[in-house]
Order: sequence, then structure tokens, then C-alpha cells
Amino acid sequence: MKLVIISGSVYGTADLVADEAANQARAAGLEVVRMKGASVDGLLAENADALLVCCATTGMGELPDTLVAFHAELHDRFPLLTGLPFGVIALGDSAYGDTFCLAGEQLRETLLELQAREAVPMLRLDASETVTPEADAEPWLSDFYAALQG
Repeated sequence: MKLVIISGSVYGTADLVADEAANQARAAGLEVVRMKGASVDGLLAENADALLVCCATTGMGELPDTLVAFHAELHDRFPLLTGLPFGVIALGDSAYGDTFCLAGEQLRETLLELQAREAVPMLRLDASETVTPEADAEPWLSDFYAALQG
């Protein structure tokens, strides 16, 4: 099974979580393609069996700069991803209230609009509660990989 992992980070934390997710996926026997500069053409060219997005939230709930163009391209081109299993790990800070993990939620909603299938509910990692988000994501990742292989 080929898993594409896309990340969008502000300070590098979401990239770190995605890198650790890639290591764990390989250990689970998955073929992994790691994309930091995502594009629709790049995603479609990989012919992925599953997708994982690790996304930080910035400002007032915006996507990180590294994912803005990708998200806009998904909306503009609207490539149907019918049935493609996906997961989203959203990073944010609950001190920001209503915008907590909003960027991850936006990507999740877009993937659902494109008819992709959420394999497990989105994981929200709170910077106010953790200093090791990559470790905090491990149980969720185990569930995600089990759902993909089950």
C-alpha cells in the first residue's frame, strides 16, 4: 500500500510529525512518499492508496504558506478522490479558541468534498498541552495504519 504524506508547517513542528509518521508507516510495512511542497499534479502522479496530511494552523486559523497554493488548487481543479482513505493531523493552540486547528479542519472538509474517505477521525494536537506532538501522535497513527490495512 502506497501512502502519500503531505505536511504544511509554520515552525517545522508539523513537518517533524509528518517525518515521524513516515518512519512509523514504513515500520508498519507501507510504501511512503513524503511531500513537503504539495501540488495536485504531484499527488495524482503518485497514484496513492492513502493520504495523510499533517497541518499546522497559523494566524487566525489560516493554512501555512506551504499549503495555501495546494489547497486553492484542490478547490480550483476539484480532482475527485473517490474512496481514497485519508487522515489529518491538525496542530494548533487551544488558546486561540475558535481557530484551534482550523487549517486542518479546512483540509479535512476539502478532502471530504472531493469524496475521499476519512479512515479515522482527525487528530488535534494542542501546543498548549504538549511539547512532543510527534510522540503524542503515535497511538493515533497506529490506529490510522491499522484502518488502512484492515
